[in-house]
Amino acid sequence: MTRHGVMRPTGVLVLVLVLAACAAGPNDVGLVDAPHVAGFWLGLWHGAISPITFVVSIFNSGVNIYEVHNNGSWYNFGFMLGASVALSGAGRSSAAASSRSRRSTRRGSSD
Repeated sequence: MTRHGVMRPTGVLVLVLVLAACAAGPNDVGLVDAPHVAGFWLGLWHGAISPITFVVSIFNSGVNIYEVHNNGSWYNFGFMLGASVALSGAGRSSAAASSRSRRSTRRGSSD
């Protein structure tokens, strides 16, 4: 196997492990009246890792996407902001790539 053939699976494995490390854990404080509740910053983080957490929650019933022990509107705002940033990045990159390819084909056809 070539060096490039070994590096690609290794890179994918490292990426999967890094993303799995970001997933939120079980929500043990949802039923407990704890002094610490999730606020804006934790909502932003949970929203940013929500795609990864969703996949983990399919296979692990102890993992929740949304922190139920939160302070309300600020957590919700942070969660939605983080989720929108995490989920809209791929759409923007593909639109930019197609825009670049259209520009390069127009330049090539006019020569």
